[in-house]
Amino acid sequence: MRYIKSPAWDLVWILNPLWLVPLVLLLAQGHDDVRHSPVDMLFFVLTVPLWFGHRVSSAWLAYATPAYRPLLARQRLRFVVAPLAIAVACFAVMLAPESVLPMPLEERVVWLVVFDFVLVSHHFAAQHFGLLSLYRARAGRASAPNVRRLDRWFSLVVGGGLVVLAQALSGSIAFQERWIDPWLGTDGSDLLARVLHDGGIALVVGLTGLMLGAELRSGRPSLPRIAYVLGMAAMVLVAFFAEAPFLFIVLWSVQHWSAAMGLTSLAASGAGQAATTRWHRLLEPVNRRGWAVLLVLAIISVLLLPVLEVEAVPDDYVYADRIFGEAAWWLRSSPFVPVLLALGFASGFIHYLLDRAAFRFSSPEVRQAARGLLVK
Repeated sequence: MRYIKSPAWDLVWILNPLWLVPLVLLLAQGHDDVRHSPVDMLFFVLTVPLWFGHRVSSAWLAYATPAYRPLLARQRLRFVVAPLAIAVACFAVMLAPESVLPMPLEERVVWLVVFDFVLVSHHFAAQHFGLLSLYRARAGRASAPNVRRLDRWFSLVVGGGLVVLAQALSGSIAFQERWIDPWLGTDGSDLLARVLHDGGIALVVGLTGLMLGAELRSGRPSLPRIAYVLGMAAMVLVAFFAEAPFLFIVLWSVQHWSAAMGLTSLAASGAGQAATTRWHRLLEPVNRRGWAVLLVLAIISVLLLPVLEVEAVPDDYVYADRIFGEAAWWLRSSPFVPVLLALGFASGFIHYLLDRAAFRFSSPEVRQAARGLLVK
């Protein structure tokens, strides 16, 4: 079985760029401002259940499923100590008085956003590498070193570096004028931008061709791997070609969120581990069913939207107002904003850490806990 679960399931949760890219481009046709097109409604419908559900998905595996309970005892640094340290650090940075940390709150936010952008860029690339590795294992080539190395470089360069380049050229990186634009300078910046733009497109096409050629020449070519590479390349090319960065944000975000939610539902429901604590027995009816895990994560996502959106996006991109109305607006302008900012940064950084810990398949203990993903 070369798909993670089935062709239909993979197409919905993992390989969705194959239909999302043409759908988004179609919905954007004829609209000068895509934020006022059907693309915005599509993004709203997908964002509400997926965005913050995906952010807590690895935490669900770690703390709400019995299969991961042994990891909490054996890998306490990754699953207990480090998350607590990250939370304490974020709250300390955001809430410390200026007499202790002589930096205005706005400046602290800027540098945490910059740090978060670096981490999230690697986080997305790491997920692409992980999914290519899962499909490589399904194709019977899990231990092929050359293919693994090619997967890693394709994910880091195309899914990481070139995405950052495309965002920088479109001016869509947060606080870009503070830390990206000075690198380009003023003299010759237009020429440099054109060279980087055209070179980035050529590199995407060239590396995609290299990946597809290597796959087709292998003894066991995998259709899902080919589909994943094509979908990933299509999204990055949209980042370079689309005049509106919002189109790429929709595609890149939804694919990442849906993949995380889908993998979590399989890992939680497929482990088959007996519940040994009252907490796990309470959640057992949910963890036995993948759709129930997805439903609970979606509900959590809706409830967290007005709280975590304060840190995640500027006012132009908020969606919580459409559901929670004045309550969401009040949170964004309340005295609790520094606390909400600290909570948002902490949840993001902990999510990056727990994703790495929960899906670190080089660890035999993780492979045992997440065997629902690895064993059909």
